[in-house]
Amino acid sequence: MFSTILIGLTIVFIVVNLFYFFTNKTYKKSYASSTLFYKLFFVMLSITLGFAALYYLLSFQEDILRVGGPTGEEANSDFLTYLYFSGVTTLAVGYGDLVPMGSARFFSLIQASLGFLLPSAYFMKALGSSSEDND
Repeated sequence: MFSTILIGLTIVFIVVNLFYFFTNKTYKKSYASSTLFYKLFFVMLSITLGFAALYYLLSFQEDILRVGGPTGEEANSDFLTYLYFSGVTTLAVGYGDLVPMGSARFFSLIQASLGFLLPSAYFMKALGSSSEDND
């Protein structure tokens, strides 16, 4: 029960960070706004940490990571393993050394999508804010 509440709070944390990223703010600089870059960096870092916490909490309920390869044994259940998996999923859509199982497969798809779409949204926002300045 307690881990379910923590999982819910972790999901809310991730959604709040996404909302923060997409709130309408204007930047007076051109294409490369350091403020917008820092915002993207910290949102991506928060999402990586949030998903690592989510995987860690899910591991209390079920086996969620296995080592890729012929053995398929269970991966270490420490937070650093989940942080590594979360970072690799966000930045590179995985190396294949760790394979998600069960409900972690769904969350890893969402995380990989966010890792792909947030930088794209950053560039679209940067280009959009610079074209509004030119008008």
